[in-house]
Amino acid sequence: MDFNFSDEQEQLRDAVRKWVERSYTFERRQGITKAGGFDRAAYNELAELGLAGLYVSEEHGGMGMGPVEAMVVLEELGRGIVLEPLAQTLVASGVLGAYAPQAVQAEWLPRVASGAALVVLAQQERKARYRLDVCETQATPAGGGWTVSGDKSVVPAGDQADALLVPARANGRIGMFLVERGAKGVEARGYATMDGGRAAELKLREAPATLVTEDGATALEHAVDIGIACTCAEAVGAIDKTMQLTAEYMNTRKQFGVTLSTFQALRHRMADMKMQQELARSMSYYASLKLNAPADERRRAMSRAKYQLGVAMRFVGQNSVQLHGGIGVTDEYVGSHYFKKLTQMEMQFGDTLHHLGEVSARMQDTAGVFA
Repeated sequence: MDFNFSDEQEQLRDAVRKWVERSYTFERRQGITKAGGFDRAAYNELAELGLAGLYVSEEHGGMGMGPVEAMVVLEELGRGIVLEPLAQTLVASGVLGAYAPQAVQAEWLPRVASGAALVVLAQQERKARYRLDVCETQATPAGGGWTVSGDKSVVPAGDQADALLVPARANGRIGMFLVERGAKGVEARGYATMDGGRAAELKLREAPATLVTEDGATALEHAVDIGIACTCAEAVGAIDKTMQLTAEYMNTRKQFGVTLSTFQALRHRMADMKMQQELARSMSYYASLKLNAPADERRRAMSRAKYQLGVAMRFVGQNSVQLHGGIGVTDEYVGSHYFKKLTQMEMQFGDTLHHLGEVSARMQDTAGVFA
């Protein structure tokens, strides 16, 4: 299998990396965190690069690209621990493009692609843990349309988004609905997250909604799988930068008159971290390449990838802090923010133990070796 990137993909990577290095500095990120964890101006800059339209067809003003291009972009955003939720835009545009009626696509996808509208997935409920079949939010027919009532938790930038994709039960099954945040009956309480970003608790009380698809369970599984692939790619970028910061510190910090990198035990620790880094990268590739596979195969692949990425994120993040010593957890040092980002991403779209259970439950006679 050819794992070389095309010239177009490398140019895309280069453009995003240059934006991160020049425009999304650590100082700017700190300012965004202090201001609430989301900056619409920074998000608009991503949209101006065309990134909000990666998954949107050219017919609707997007770039019409696929999972590999998204992986390339998110690795670079992960290197800069960018707070603005571009991954959520990819989730939303993927779901709308695959499941929404043409009229809904024509209304929303051009706005998503241009950055005029930020749409995020609001699927998490307090009783659900990471199970997608647990959904207490209810949708009710109302005058030729729908209303939605229920509570959603930890919605990324939920109080800043223009619309939300909301799974809700209708006629005994889960449907997927689009709810505008400014609509009557929508209340979003925003708060800062551990990594410096922003999320919200969402209350919906007979909020007017647009039906995206009656087969919301299938759409939700697809949405979460896109989110997992995006998280894996973003984590690889954060791991790469964490490794770079740790190596630089080991080569400059001295103890007993010599640099830390001369101590064999610490070099072995770095070698173990490097192994996890490469395992994470290969499984992120695997997740992106399987994103368009049949649903059962795709779901198995995402759980395998998220489990391995979870192990790698925890191992690299924790060992980086230990090798740095006290400075590794100070707010003034950029490394601590990578540690927090990796810790939080390990919990997104199902933590490591959840996906270990999913891998076990979906295991076949081949144990996945030949799948």
